[in-house]
Amino acid sequence: MGSEQIGQGGLTSKASPGKATILALGKAFPHQLVMQEFLVDGYFRNTNCDDPELKQKLTRLCKTTTVKTRYVVMSDEILNKYPELAIEGIPTIKQRLDICNDAVTRMAIGASRACIKKWGRSVSDITHMVYVSSSEARLPGGDLYLAGGLGLSPETQRVMLYFSGCSGGVAGLRVAKDIAENNPGSRVLLATSETTIIGFKPPSVDRPYDLVGVALFGDGAAAMVIGTDPVPVTESPLFELHTAIQNFLPNTEKTIDGRLTEEGISFKLARELPQIIEENIEGFCRKLIGVAGLTDKDYNKMFWAVHPGGPAILNRMEKRLDLLPDKLNASRRALMDYGNASSNTIVYVLEYMIEESRKMKAGIANCDWGLILAFGPGITFEGILARNLTI
Repeated sequence: MGSEQIGQGGLTSKASPGKATILALGKAFPHQLVMQEFLVDGYFRNTNCDDPELKQKLTRLCKTTTVKTRYVVMSDEILNKYPELAIEGIPTIKQRLDICNDAVTRMAIGASRACIKKWGRSVSDITHMVYVSSSEARLPGGDLYLAGGLGLSPETQRVMLYFSGCSGGVAGLRVAKDIAENNPGSRVLLATSETTIIGFKPPSVDRPYDLVGVALFGDGAAAMVIGTDPVPVTESPLFELHTAIQNFLPNTEKTIDGRLTEEGISFKLARELPQIIEENIEGFCRKLIGVAGLTDKDYNKMFWAVHPGGPAILNRMEKRLDLLPDKLNASRRALMDYGNASSNTIVYVLEYMIEESRKMKAGIANCDWGLILAFGPGITFEGILARNLTI
């Protein structure tokens, strides 16, 4: 991703003094790339299941998710070493965590190195770190192993966010923004890393919702560097983070339900999740954009970087907010290419957002303001009012 700034109407967008900005983005993936068209046969072969009804259901789900490709840690090598992962009812939490703890660290290091390289400054200039994952559990946590793997200073101040699910990436960005703005001159590394091995299970008629995860979720890692007052020439800010808020919806804690068991993590996603998000999204967005004097009439003059939890969520948002079809393009592309990679996915969306904005003709007005949004367990809404500084 280039570091040049493209002017709007002949002027270069500049960051506001003291406001946190995203200075670089990075990503990393495991080696296994799964084509959605081959997923069903591979999954049922790996789990030794021949239930035609379940297979037909997963085939339908794979088409409706709109996912085309995904990266996964799971491989034939892992299944040959740990065949018990594909067998129902066997305690495998130790094996899963052994695999996951190592995998998420390696991916987080890869994404962070890619991000720091694009940033253009030394790793020694990182003063703080925020680490996000819903795919590991250990003490000390993955933040320490990431810091060691990158060679960060022992004085680097670390924060961990565990089991925030799909809203974790934006939650981490909110925390990084607060750290950067309250510590002038600091540079915060935000890293996210996820793998579905923690919840990999054979298909079961008793758990039809598991098939949604099989058809939708992917693995990977992502990273950002956040700081205020970018150094001229050396740093090129991508987005300014103006205002960040978090809301939870009372009495919805069972809508996204996850339990860590002896067989790994078990998730239940209620069917009404897209509807609940649709019913509450408008008030949440109005609260955020009002800070900048914007109203719902400005929705189609803004950019929308939305975590793609699934096509139903994006479709309902688009309809409720009366968004133009291209407004969620970056989210739909990220979903198509990477699946729902949980906390990582918002970085993939922002990368596509920058790519698309740089293809636009200079001089398009009113597209600098926008929203960065994600939804997770709680149900929790995370939102950041931002400015795109690349247009």
